[in-house]
Amino acid sequence: MTENASLSRAIIIVAAGSGTRLGAGQPKALVRIDTHSIVQHALRGAVQARPSHVIIVAPPGYEEAMHTEIAALSAGTDHPVRIVAGGDTRPRSVQAGLHALPPEVRTVLIHDAARALTPPEQINAVAETVEATNDGVIPTLPVVDTLQQISGEYVRGPIDRETLVAAQTPQGFPRHQLERAYANAAEQQREYTDDAAVYAASGGTVRHIPGSPRAMKITTPDDLHRARHLLASTGAAAVIPRVGIGTDVHAFEPGEPSPAHPLRLACLEWPGEPALSGHSDGDAVAHAIVDALLSAAGLGDIGEHFGTAHPEYAGAHGDVFLQRTHRLVTEAGFTIGNIAVQFQSNRPRFSRRRHEAEAALSAALEGASVTVSATTTDGLGFTGRAQGISVTAIALLYRADT
Repeated sequence: MTENASLSRAIIIVAAGSGTRLGAGQPKALVRIDTHSIVQHALRGAVQARPSHVIIVAPPGYEEAMHTEIAALSAGTDHPVRIVAGGDTRPRSVQAGLHALPPEVRTVLIHDAARALTPPEQINAVAETVEATNDGVIPTLPVVDTLQQISGEYVRGPIDRETLVAAQTPQGFPRHQLERAYANAAEQQREYTDDAAVYAASGGTVRHIPGSPRAMKITTPDDLHRARHLLASTGAAAVIPRVGIGTDVHAFEPGEPSPAHPLRLACLEWPGEPALSGHSDGDAVAHAIVDALLSAAGLGDIGEHFGTAHPEYAGAHGDVFLQRTHRLVTEAGFTIGNIAVQFQSNRPRFSRRRHEAEAALSAALEGASVTVSATTTDGLGFTGRAQGISVTAIALLYRADT
């Protein structure tokens, strides 16, 4: 790539998706993969490819949030990053990005933010092929699964996968030809699943080049876990132990303790004690451990995985949270070193059941070492007034293969 060539290139990062299938309760681009969000990772790869301009298409109403999200990264690049509002469909979001292109751009790359880990080398390869051929260019991967054609509930027969590929992004095009193609599609009131289809429908030629497994698309929670595993398996994080901290606070429910609704704490029931209020059972010890483990693994926080956007966890006990979290950190390639917890409150009298609590917490985490200490606050604060419980947890994780 020459510097002159890069000065005529722009990349449009389409980040306007709602993320409904991801179930994170916020636009997909703002969801964290590790300590960085999906759009931050996508932007990092884009600026490393050194295009002349980067345009991010944000969900309508989230322009300021997107500015905040990418401020540090955009300040570190020599080329401008512009944010525009997207439309109610992907084609309309792409068109919003095209309208924002400066006149000097000749090659435009359309990139899905959801393919956040796409290598910069793939981005450059697409742009260079567009400039060498004046064709549209998409990166692809071979289809490895056996494909069957179906009709209703019946299988009609296999499809030859030798002629099929899986398309990725960025997809690159000569700028003016792509603009004409989108104008034609709008005039005909037709919408297509990707930019290459728009371009081909307008008579353009589309080539393909090899893609990368790292350019996977993050659509579902399983995809997000896979992306986290890919990041955790490379670089310094692969060899350095990781430490996470978590805190949780819950208030006692008002009124007299109810035998039908006892306190749940540290995966134990505490008869005669008032229950803790919360979306689930209010087990502050279990919840603090969950946050510490997710923090250490770079997997977000308890709200992302178990919050009100996940009604299936309403009323769930702490051991359910811990078991699910153990699976998440294990799937991300980590093993638990140990977890230390400090419980702060005047009630219940924790010391008499400390060892029982540690055993229950450890069992929920498949035998991981858990220690719990308890303290009062000398009558100070809401814990000293027995209005609630505060818990802090620290977790140590190792890469499973170290």
